[in-house]
Amino acid sequence: MTAHSAALTSRARNLVRTGGPKDGSAWLEHVLGWTLVVVIAMFVTQVGWL
Repeated sequence: MTAHSAALTSRARNLVRTGGPKDGSAWLEHVLGWTLVVVIAMFVTQVGWL
């Protein structure tokens, strides 16, 4: 691996976030998750499934 490709790999790792345990936005993730649950429940209720 050359110094140039090593620098690009390091920069790419810093740019790409995977949402791991150190992400810090747990409250946003919970709010969006529960919003999705409510929207799916409303859709299922309107359609009449289950």
